[in-house]
Amino acid sequence: MSTITPGRFTADFNQSLVVFVIGMRINHFRKVGKWLPVARAMGPMIEELSRHPESGFLGTEFMLRNLRTVVLLQYWRDFDSLEAYARDRDQKHWPAWVSFNKAVGSDGTVGIFHETYAVSAGAYETIYGNMPPFGLGKVAGLVPATGSRNEARSRMKAATEG
Repeated sequence: MSTITPGRFTADFNQSLVVFVIGMRINHFRKVGKWLPVARAMGPMIEELSRHPESGFLGTEFMLRNLRTVVLLQYWRDFDSLEAYARDRDQKHWPAWVSFNKAVGSDGTVGIFHETYAVSAGAYETIYGNMPPFGLGKVAGLVPATGSRNEARSRMKAATEG
């Protein structure tokens, strides 16, 4: 279990970033041979990205929505970095994507989704109260949400001032 950080904190981050939400939904539990390879593919990609900070990958959070749906909330330096990784045939994503399309494609056994948000500096704010490090705060580090970082509007402004 992660250690709780008592108090109110905000992410120590003031740059533009890309938030990438990606996940899968198991539509047919009994077809383990279809969904298990999809579920297992993401871990090696995250390990690969984490070993290469120059990739633009900042970090991720794993979340379980329910027994069928797994979600990863990823943070990237910029969209170009995310796209470069996705299209690089020498990295783990490309062969996993090809394999998924061959094995599952549109047969309906596994659902996949992603959403991509490019967020300008100053267009986001964060707050974490009595939480283990989480999300952007885990990725970038935490600072106390005091002074100019006490209120949401002030945190938005602080994100542009650096």
